[in-house]
Amino acid sequence: MGKTRNERKGIGRRIRAVQEERRSADLSAKLTLPGIRESLLRQEDSIIFGLLMRAQFQHDDVIYQPGAVPVPGFDAKGNRMSLLDYVLRETEQMHGKLRRYTSPDEHPFFPEDVPALVLPPLQYPKVLQDGSETLNINDTVKKMYTHILIQDITEPGDDNNHGSAVMEDVFCLQALSRRIHYGKFVAEAKFRDNQDIYLPLIQEQDAQGILDALTYLDQEQRVVERVRTKAAIFGRDVRPSSNSMPDPSEQADAYKIHPDKVASLYAQWVMPLTKVVQVEYLLHRLPGCSERLGESTWLKSEVAKYDGMMHITGH
Repeated sequence: MGKTRNERKGIGRRIRAVQEERRSADLSAKLTLPGIRESLLRQEDSIIFGLLMRAQFQHDDVIYQPGAVPVPGFDAKGNRMSLLDYVLRETEQMHGKLRRYTSPDEHPFFPEDVPALVLPPLQYPKVLQDGSETLNINDTVKKMYTHILIQDITEPGDDNNHGSAVMEDVFCLQALSRRIHYGKFVAEAKFRDNQDIYLPLIQEQDAQGILDALTYLDQEQRVVERVRTKAAIFGRDVRPSSNSMPDPSEQADAYKIHPDKVASLYAQWVMPLTKVVQVEYLLHRLPGCSERLGESTWLKSEVAKYDGMMHITGH
């Protein structure tokens, strides 16, 4: 039998919806260079809110210990995963099918396990150099989070809220990863605006010179102060009777997370790791580099340095 008029209308609506979704890929110009600053500001909000949500639970150390929770997931060596790794990988399985990791500003923690798409891929405007997706320092991001940050923002102990806490962990890790790997876009913007500075440094493979050229201490301090102020505003209970703005220097128990801890996260980890991404990207910005992007000797030495700062060896 032929389709009824209403059925044909329904099919037409679905076709138009698919077409509109495909056209919406053209709106991804927010990923082009003029949208970088706005995106970084929004990402600050996501990170701070995520940390506040995680801080409502205790440390819950069993989440991070491989085998402490009998999850049905195992690593490449056959060892049982931690609850965090299991939930993070399962989350990436779902998100990967929905093309999250086809976006140039998203990076999986388990890149070798990204599944096939169930939605048609979107076409993003070309901003970064070919092969930029291979630059992924999420191993270091996760170590920083589980060995440094989570210790700093949570109370010690185990409140048995493992499921709720690990879901917040996943959100925080994804937000931090996105912010740090956004360094690729920042680096590309700076390169295009200052080729006379960066071209000779890249040609000479001068990593320290590139790092020096990327570094603006006054701007970094403004970011730290902005993050501290946001954390002070977001991290307090609103009292309608109070008309005063929060003061980040107030006693620690006035905040869910003291603003200085969030500021320290940015100053000591987020911005330095972002610059690691920027330097590695720019070292490979021109054709002819002998080392693969994301696997250079310089990057390996920097990752080892940060692992040493966290008193961690191995993965």
